[in-house]
Amino acid sequence: MNTPIIFTNATVLDVVAGENVADQHVLVRDGRISEISGAAITCSSAEVIDLEGKTLMPGLCDAHVHVIAYTADFSLLKSSSPFYVSAQAAKIMGAMLARGFTTVSDAGGADWGLARAVEQGLIAGPRLLYCGHALSQTGGHGDMRGPGELSLHQCFCCAGLGTVCDGVDAVLKAAREEIRRGATHIKIMASGGVASPTDRITSTQFSEEEIRAIVGEADAAQIPVIAHAYTARAVNRAISCGVKSIEHGNLIDAESVSLMLEHGTTLVPTLVIYRALIEEGEEAGLAAELVAKTHQVLDAGIAALEMAYKAGVHIAYGTDLLGQMHRRQNEEFDIRKEVVSTPDLIRQATVNAAGLFRMQDQIGQVTVGFDADLIVVDGDPLADIGLLARPQESLKMTMKGGRIMVRHDI
Repeated sequence: MNTPIIFTNATVLDVVAGENVADQHVLVRDGRISEISGAAITCSSAEVIDLEGKTLMPGLCDAHVHVIAYTADFSLLKSSSPFYVSAQAAKIMGAMLARGFTTVSDAGGADWGLARAVEQGLIAGPRLLYCGHALSQTGGHGDMRGPGELSLHQCFCCAGLGTVCDGVDAVLKAAREEIRRGATHIKIMASGGVASPTDRITSTQFSEEEIRAIVGEADAAQIPVIAHAYTARAVNRAISCGVKSIEHGNLIDAESVSLMLEHGTTLVPTLVIYRALIEEGEEAGLAAELVAKTHQVLDAGIAALEMAYKAGVHIAYGTDLLGQMHRRQNEEFDIRKEVVSTPDLIRQATVNAAGLFRMQDQIGQVTVGFDADLIVVDGDPLADIGLLARPQESLKMTMKGGRIMVRHDI
């Protein structure tokens, strides 16, 4: 067991209320938040850490990552040794901890082995939720063959983000395989995308019958289905088929918003990846013609976020970064702040994401009984959201499950 820790003189950020509570003392014991008090707490075996008024808040959540994507060149990724990919993933996840992220949801590529390695402490990283391989139709966003490639090379160990399946029988088998491997959610490719070489962003993918079959299997396993989808046409049919989360959603319309509200669907915008792709996508390994597809969704993304946010859609924080661009994970705060209030933006990266993960009673708040997934920020994020966008300057500690993972100057 970890040594108990008492944080003294902390300003606790209550993310639900959207306010700070000064001069608090917090006891962390056995991996959980054991006590919070305005008076001193006594525990003879505890290490005492004086925060001197710094902000103690929940660890951040990213609802859309690819921890094995050490490169944006997917042809290279799918031919890489899984051992090499795992080593790269360890480096990527360690850097996420250093940026304040204590829980991430992988949207294609990570598997039970990586999640177990993190859980057992073999790899230092955020709690890792995973879908295994994303499900894609032939020629869909998960099919990374060029138009001249005939062979469908699929690796079911680690080095690949998606698997191709067509027809109800095949999608049922593919979903059941990921569930067998312990997937915490299932991801489908419901529209075209930027990084896939042969589809159009405007296309819809999978028939409604196929999507409903996948959702049925996930429901049976009591896990959600998330859908990569850009256009309103793709988003609306996915929601109607029972998908719980829309990833990206840059080209949604008013009907999409109404359907999200009606069905309680979460939207996970990933705006920073488009800026990153424009600025350094080719350098990171993505083909120029694929980078060019980004322009179709770049400008629409912030407008879609604003429309959904003003309507009251449940929104979570996501980034979707690849290769060298992972370092830009916190820039999503800077982009969203143009249309989202600071308290709500912090909620998107804490309690909202926890709700999407079905972990709302476990993570995302500084609350007695919750996991001690905490970060210490030098300053007040409610007054300056830029503090979360610049963790290299402001982040002083990351704690996950009661264990200090990163510590600076405290």
